[in-house]
Amino acid sequence: MLIAGFPAGPWGTNCYVVATGPGAECVVVDPGKDAADGVAEVVRQHRLKPVSVLVTHGHVDHMWCVAPVAGTYDATAWIHPQDRHLLADPMQGMSRETAAMLLGGRHEFAEPDDVRELADHQDLELAGLRFVVDHTPGHTEGSVTFRTPYDADDVSEVLFAGDLLFAGSIGRTDLPGGDHATMLRTLATKVLPLADDVVVLPGHGEQTSIGRERATNPFLQDLDLDVPGSRPAPITRGL
Repeated sequence: MLIAGFPAGPWGTNCYVVATGPGAECVVVDPGKDAADGVAEVVRQHRLKPVSVLVTHGHVDHMWCVAPVAGTYDATAWIHPQDRHLLADPMQGMSRETAAMLLGGRHEFAEPDDVRELADHQDLELAGLRFVVDHTPGHTEGSVTFRTPYDADDVSEVLFAGDLLFAGSIGRTDLPGGDHATMLRTLATKVLPLADDVVVLPGHGEQTSIGRERATNPFLQDLDLDVPGSRPAPITRGL
């Protein structure tokens, strides 16, 4: 499997290009601001053909280049229905003050020509790869993760985590659509059951693993669903 990742734009959002190998069709995950040129370089270098764009959630730092990338390669965009409205109006996912500060001007967004909606536990067969979709609300109402099998003795799966889980932290929940209690339930029901050898490719920062985060991430330690407010809501990475 070929996975090429790079941080893009002012928010350092990780964009990933995934394929079975060079010369194959590929999937692009979370092309944020300024990601289009990086995608084009990876595609050129490895002779790839993008056929799908997967969006972990609708925040502008993850979807800015979804329409341009999908349009350039005639690819299908996939997003959860609860975040779909953010493709055309990402300002709904942040405060007016934050939008003005971060964007610094007027920008127009629109859905790609071909948009399809994701569902919890959905199996996607794309570009010769299998992706399992998990609906993981908390950061946004329509946040999802994508898991794909990985054929290695020490890695069973790769998890494209968006802004759910980072190395040493979790996604913020103070923006429109975020909810800390929901985030804790998601972490307990969708993250903790995963195997330790699952590699986590987050939306920001360095890669990690479920085992490492289970052992060291303070937001996963002694996670107790009976006391959803027992830990402070983090203000960490992600828009």
